Amino acid sequence: MTVALVVTTSPRLPGLLGAAGWRAVSGSRPLAAVPGAAATAAALRAEGLEVADVADLAAAAALPGEVVCLVPAGEPVGEVPVVDGAPEPAGARLLDVVTVMDRLRSPGGCPWDAEQTHASLRGYLLEEAHEAYDAIVDDDPVAMREELGDVLLQVVFHARVAAEAEPGRRFDVDDVAGELVDKLVRRHPHVFGDAGPRDVAQVEAGWDEIKKAEKQRRSPTEGVSRSQPAAAWGAALISRAGRAGLPTPVPAELAAASPEELGERLLAVVAAATARGWDAEDALREAVRRYAGELDAEAAARAADA
Repeated sequence: MTVALVVTTSPRLPGLLGAAGWRAVSGSRPLAAVPGAAATAAALRAEGLEVADVADLAAAAALPGEVVCLVPAGEPVGEVPVVDGAPEPAGARLLDVVTVMDRLRSPGGCPWDAEQTHASLRGYLLEEAHEAYDAIVDDDPVAMREELGDVLLQVVFHARVAAEAEPGRRFDVDDVAGELVDKLVRRHPHVFGDAGPRDVAQVEAGWDEIKKAEKQRRSPTEGVSRSQPAAAWGAALISRAGRAGLPTPVPAELAAASPEELGERLLAVVAAATARGWDAEDALREAVRRYAGELDAEAAARAADA
């Protein structure tokens, strides 16, 4: 006779409101679902509820008695009372990313995406990370949103490739997310545990101690990316070596009065090296590589003496 109530549903998360919740919402009134709510209807049927499929609200109104109709969020319903069945939580659209990647890599999807491997994709990961970095430096929120999405694509892409690997090398996007969650909880005992309040310096020190216990690293060089720019690589090694009590390079006299002036001096060094046909990045990278070798040797010697 009439649609007494419309309840919105999520196509991404059809089981957000369970069978008990739907029974409480609908009471003894029959349930009907328009096509956009088919996923929720299927989830409810799996829980033993009866749900009639209807073409639209008019068809639901033609059913006997008062009907509670399931519709996708955002669909116009006129004057009928509406209840949000289960609002999607933040991050729900990440499921769409996974779904799209599944479609691209599945039979009948994109032939280019289907043939990619970790090795063929690795350059794109660096490229997209650099572009996201540039957007942040430029303080461009529109570009940030796009470029961070491209970084996210690389994460989901690699996870999908790994999900198709042979046993022993296989993992999926849930494994990636799960390991991240576990790590964040483990490394924030002042938030998720009983470590008590901490200031920023204590948080950083605690983070380093937890990482040290987790990784059981033998040298400060372990876990530092060698593919990053040489200056960043060197800075990371110097910082780690200092915290570990290992030797650090003797600082040069720094006459620059500001980071801007330092940048100009470094650019002048690059110009001078270029004039001689030298590659300043390669030269610094070789120096950092030698320093990394020295750190490994010193760390090994200390471990042998311990």
